[in-house]
Amino acid sequence: MTATLSRSVPLARAPRRRRPRSRAAVWAAVAVIGFFGLAPIYWLVVTAFTPDERAFTFPPSLVPAEITFDHFTKLAENEQLFGYLVNSVVVSVVTALLSVVVSAYMAYAFSKFRYRGRKSLMHLVLASQLFPQALLLVTLYAVFSATGLLGSYAALILSFTTFTLPLCVWMLKGIFDTVPSTLMEAAAIDGASRWRTLHRIALPLAAPGLVAAGLFAFVRAWNDFIFALTLTDPDRQTLPPGLVHTYLGEFQTAWPDLMAASFVVSLPVIAAFMFLQRYLVGGLTAGAVKG
Repeated sequence: MTATLSRSVPLARAPRRRRPRSRAAVWAAVAVIGFFGLAPIYWLVVTAFTPDERAFTFPPSLVPAEITFDHFTKLAENEQLFGYLVNSVVVSVVTALLSVVVSAYMAYAFSKFRYRGRKSLMHLVLASQLFPQALLLVTLYAVFSATGLLGSYAALILSFTTFTLPLCVWMLKGIFDTVPSTLMEAAAIDGASRWRTLHRIALPLAAPGLVAAGLFAFVRAWNDFIFALTLTDPDRQTLPPGLVHTYLGEFQTAWPDLMAASFVVSLPVIAAFMFLQRYLVGGLTAGAVKG
């Protein structure tokens, strides 16, 4: 009997060790990708701290022989850039809040309610991402011009929210799918309305996803260039087109000053990622596995 069982049960195979060649290939690919991703950032920082007379030397030096903070001093004295910064903060924050609110309600409806045309509507929301955003610029320009919104904050906020909604909706839908329906049923038995169930149970459990969606919308609005350049007046433009107008000229470009400004502009996004990294990773992976 023992011999029969031993023949019927296969022995556990020892885990295969990864070959040195395959491991070296993986690390080489990581090194190449990391170089292409980090080299521009490194060069931006080096140029920002390099004096003007040494910024255009050939061959270029990978390590600055002399460090200066004059470019950052000029940046602090530029009041026009401060106005662009205020515009970016207003547009990005309002876009993030509006995207989170609208996508949360849409995602909850897609996840917890069953009605006719639900799947078709979900696919329609996702299909809107298939169209190039630059192609929609002409249409949005005509619509905002006809409604009197052209040149205002509302034009940018509405356009950015439209582009961020599809991904935010699908991200939050996956998170709401992981919320047990028994909690909703228990709340209904206790007399809670659907609105109360959503705000007291579903939304707190989906907090990491809300943070991830808000951060995605914030970065999308913060980094946009073509819509911020086209749909608003010069005094309401955000930082990306503002930096171009300030430092890029027809005959001369102040590259060190531009790099210093770009470095400072990147700091809020970097800080947001550092403080919200745990919620961002949790929000992006919460709906990956249903349990």
